[in-house]
Formats: sequence, C-alpha cells, structure tokens
Amino acid sequence: MNEHLHTALSLAAQSVPVLPLRAGKLPFGNCPACARNACGGRPNMKTPGPCVCPRPCHGWAAATTDPHTINSAAWAPVWRHAAAVAYHPGGAGVTVVDLDDPAAIAWARKTLPATRTVATTRGEHWIYRGTMPSANAVRPGVDVKSLIAYARWLGPGTGAVVALPDAVRALAVEPSAARRAPQTLSAPLSGQRGACPHRTPSYLERGIAMAEQRIGTASSAVHATVYRTFLAVLSTHGRCGCLTETHAARLFTAAQVKGESARHCTDAWTNALTTLGL
Repeated sequence: MNEHLHTALSLAAQSVPVLPLRAGKLPFGNCPACARNACGGRPNMKTPGPCVCPRPCHGWAAATTDPHTINSAAWAPVWRHAAAVAYHPGGAGVTVVDLDDPAAIAWARKTLPATRTVATTRGEHWIYRGTMPSANAVRPGVDVKSLIAYARWLGPGTGAVVALPDAVRALAVEPSAARRAPQTLSAPLSGQRGACPHRTPSYLERGIAMAEQRIGTASSAVHATVYRTFLAVLSTHGRCGCLTETHAARLFTAAQVKGESARHCTDAWTNALTTLGL
C-alpha cells in the first residue's frame, strides 16, 4: 500500500480528517467538474459548500475521516502522486501554532504553555486542544492553523496536549486586526460580488496565462513581481467567483519555479486579498 495512503487511513481511524498534498505542500487542484465553481462549492473555501465531488477537491474542505472515500478509486490516482499527507486541525479538535524559525520557537518557549511538539523542516508545530480561527503571520515566523485550514502531518510528536490558552487565541485577534484592515482602493474592482462580468472562460484563462508569463519572465524583484501579479489577478477576478484553487495553484507553481517558497506565495496571496478588502 502507498505510504501516504497508509498514513491517511491510520489517521482517519483516529478521527483525524485527512487530505493528500502535492509537491510544494499544496492541495491538489479541483477536478474539471468543479472548475470555475461549477459544482456550487465556494471558491474561498470558508465553507465546503454543497459540492459532493468524490475527488479530493476544495483544499482543506476535502479532508475526511471516511476510509471508503480515502481508499476509493477516485482518490487512488492522487495518492500515487501525493508528496505528503495533511489534516484539518479544526476538524480534529486541535489548533496548530506553526513556528517557522528558531526565533519563533524561542518566543513560544517564553510565552506559551508547553504542549505537544512536532518537529518541522525549519521549526516546530505546537499542538493545543481546542479550535479557533486560523491566521497567517500573527507575528514574525508564527502562523495559527485550526478552523478552515490544513497542516502537514509530520508525526505524532512528543509531550502531552494541553488546552488552547488565551495567549494563542489573542494572536488571531489583536495583532492581525490592525494589520489586515482593508485599504481604500484608488479605482473600483472589475465586476461585482456574486455576478460574473466575464463573457467567456477564455478571458480568465488568458489572464492566468499572462500572469504566469509575467512571473516567469521576472529577472529581478521576484517578491514584488509575484505580489503585484497576485494583486492584479485578484483585482480582476477575485470578487466574482471565477477563481478556483486550480488557478491559484498555477500561479503558486509559477512563483515557486522562480524560487519563491510556498510560505512566501501564501503570504503574498493573503496580503493581496487584504489590500483589496476581499
């Protein structure tokens, strides 16, 4: 049996909702039946929506504990190409404090109660019992992953899980509120929320292809180019429901080919959403 499939089934048996990840720690894109929100699922993934696609579509919302789904013929091709297993912390009743570097770990050891710790490539995951809203970059090198998010499974870790402290809950409220306040735009966005102004899918396809090319041809200031490109795509297509995870994954892939990390891509995307008030 595939190693990642075996891990997923084992976790599901422990009531941990799981999903496969492809290279770059990204979820697999939506299938053709779910492209352009045709299935009715919500592209921003704040709720799973009515989609009942048998494939692992829609990012974190695809996470499941159903062994029949995980081991189904629809998921089998994905497991053959999976690079890792992820899980939905909120669905498992926990919160992950993702500490991305030694400085963040040092801060956590001084500030937060000790709990179960899982080593990551560059830092540590601290696991707490309880759920809360997820938030990226709540402080330097620190993300909080719980509801409406996924975290990579890196093993059971060490230590006992303790209750989610108020110090962690506060991270997603006070620091991020001021930082993420929507900014005023100098020009209105194209389209209106809930109504697509684009006449054909080819308009969006051309836009994504041009964005990939813009990132791919950047010879300097790659960080800035990626952010400006994300901002341009979201300003045109971010309100009408056209964008899917497949489109975002294409842009993330183009950026990672130029040397951007998955974290930098996520931060740039989040910052663009914040700037536009989406």
